[in-house]
Amino acid sequence: MSLNKKIYFASDFHLGAPNPQKSKERELRVIQWLDIISKDASDIFLVGDVFDFWFEYKHAIPKGFSRLQGKIASLADSGINVHYFIGNHDMWVFNYFEEELGVKMYRDNTDFEFGGKKFLVGHGDGYGPGDYGYKFIKKVFANPISQWLFGWIHPNLGIGLANFWSGRSRSANSGSDEKFLGEENEWLAIYCKEILENKHYDYFIFGHRHLPLDLKVGENSRYLNLGEWINYNTYGVFDGKNLELKKFEN
Repeated sequence: MSLNKKIYFASDFHLGAPNPQKSKERELRVIQWLDIISKDASDIFLVGDVFDFWFEYKHAIPKGFSRLQGKIASLADSGINVHYFIGNHDMWVFNYFEEELGVKMYRDNTDFEFGGKKFLVGHGDGYGPGDYGYKFIKKVFANPISQWLFGWIHPNLGIGLANFWSGRSRSANSGSDEKFLGEENEWLAIYCKEILENKHYDYFIFGHRHLPLDLKVGENSRYLNLGEWINYNTYGVFDGKNLELKKFEN
């Protein structure tokens, strides 16, 4: 890491939800946060579900979010490494952000090392015990044939249907997302402990869970869940020595 530089992590902005007005307010809040952290950031990790829904057609992308796209491009052009992890709501992000905005894309958990500390970063969906129904659906949605078939649906219909499904999914999970299950039952914490049986990481950083969490999962290992920006506005920051979970107060 460069001297006096920091690594930032945030996830689950869910831009587009629940309506255009609320989404725009959140988008402007995210941009304000990005403006502030750009002063000392070497890397910024967007850890999935940046959008409540996203599908890249061959010659079209979803309407809106141009302010965030411009800010991301500006950050990347300034030399900041912007990392984008695919989430379950934006799993149909393909190559637009990489080719047009200069970000680095990831579709699975990925290892990093900063300041001599080992990180495992990912969105977090589909890992740990249980939730077999979602794990099956994820395989279907990630299948290239499914993506190709959806691409033939006109955007007016396809994006409308997908926004409806995303809203149903978010409503169905809204209650469980805000309940702490206990350290022994948090499924991503269980997943972290299983990983540690074979390989050491100092920090596990995930999104998806929506609840801000900072849990010890090993003798020298911690699991951070980044929360979300509809209710919490939380993010992680690593200064080369310490990793903290913070709240953005605008």
